[in-house]
Amino acid sequence: MYDTREELLAKIRLGEDTTFEMKAVVFAGNQVRGPGRDELADELAAIANTSEGVCLLGIDDKSREVTGIPVNRLDAVEALVREVLNDSIVPPLTARVLRMELPDSLGELKPIVRIDVPRSLFVHRSPHGYFHRVGSSKRELSPEILARLFQQRSQSRIIRFDEQAVPETSIADLDTALWSRFVRDASGNAEEILRKLRIVTNDDTGAERLSVGGVLMCTRNPERWLSGAQIEAVCYRGLTRDANYQLDARTITGPLDRQVFDTLSFVAKNMRRPAVKDPARNEVPEYSERALFEAIVNAVAHRDYSIHASRIRCFMFEDRVEIYSPGPPPNSVTVESMPLRQATRNEMVASLLSNCRAAGVAGGLGRTFLMEKRGEGVPIIMNESLRLSNRKPEYQLIDNTEIMLSIWAGKSAVA
Repeated sequence: MYDTREELLAKIRLGEDTTFEMKAVVFAGNQVRGPGRDELADELAAIANTSEGVCLLGIDDKSREVTGIPVNRLDAVEALVREVLNDSIVPPLTARVLRMELPDSLGELKPIVRIDVPRSLFVHRSPHGYFHRVGSSKRELSPEILARLFQQRSQSRIIRFDEQAVPETSIADLDTALWSRFVRDASGNAEEILRKLRIVTNDDTGAERLSVGGVLMCTRNPERWLSGAQIEAVCYRGLTRDANYQLDARTITGPLDRQVFDTLSFVAKNMRRPAVKDPARNEVPEYSERALFEAIVNAVAHRDYSIHASRIRCFMFEDRVEIYSPGPPPNSVTVESMPLRQATRNEMVASLLSNCRAAGVAGGLGRTFLMEKRGEGVPIIMNESLRLSNRKPEYQLIDNTEIMLSIWAGKSAVA
């Protein structure tokens, strides 16, 4: 948007509109006095809540003159912008911050700061509330429009969240080895196949983007665009979370199927395997790896990816494993009915996972693919864990925003 100097200068001459904002920068000593932190946060959040847009700092919005920013104060302006994006807007807003030069009315080049704001997947609140752009000004979102915006971006039942376009992505961000796993006929048009699989889609402006599911399954680093798309795994000595008694920790990233395998490996590495004589020496695992496999697959397949920056967490203690998955149960499922009912929040993600082979673990876990979509996962978790520990796993809903699953260690492991 406004990619060339000529396009930017033409836009400045025309003035502000829904996708374009200008601000002069005023200093008091070495500190930025204007625009104020809250004012700038409101403007940037309003653009993100409406569409993609550009904000130029160093342009007088009244006279439309390029006033510029002193070179030795560009760092201070950029620091202000970073703080606004990360600390003054909830959830934090991802934007590109660029330094460039534009000529003033006399033709002298002056430094400015350009902020490219993408249309966001999320609805952003700034210090004075929720805003959107109407022409050249921001307006507070009415409760009705705000509710509709939340529905469109986070809770849509017409276009599921995992099928929505991810800003700032393109087909070039796909990893060929990852998406080709889902293509049976390699002779067809690749882009057409990716569209049919909903890995590639179009955003509101018609631009070609990756879908949320495409980012999660077909890029090497999905957390680049979806900050919560990773698993935090920690093993503790004792029965409570205490950093002083942390034995092992890992942040697990990559496509979702890789996250499943790596999390299972982390738990297997830290799992105790006491031996019993019956009559010969025989190792008894602390947990059923089949149950853990199903639990981890369920977590990545059914978590709510619209909850910004919330990760799946896997904590190991001496007597249990706890797996936290962001979001309540999908549809009308409750934690009590989960062993009996089957529902899917992320249909596209589940479909892609059902085409991922459980390579390296299938022999011992009774799985050819990561998901079978028959609703057997929770019963397997319950029955396998009960067999080892004589205690049923427990699901808990925390503040209606997160599910915690506790799987208890086998009795011989904690004796």
